[in-house]
Amino acid sequence: MSDPVLLSILTCPECRHETQAQMPTDSCQWFFECPNCRTVLRPKPGDCCVFCSYGTNPCPPVQLGSSCCS
Repeated sequence: MSDPVLLSILTCPECRHETQAQMPTDSCQWFFECPNCRTVLRPKPGDCCVFCSYGTNPCPPVQLGSSCCS
């Protein structure tokens, strides 16, 4: 199994601004403030974190085949 990708591009659902962010490996990120419009992103229902909802790569635990934040 390969190492997880730790960079993801988050796309704001309000203004479509894209921000590259590094994902934490030891915790979930439930909130992210868009630097462009200041909308606070939260996970969509059924997703564990903002990276799984709005990122180009899911969070590291999901990439490795386990559940996030367990």
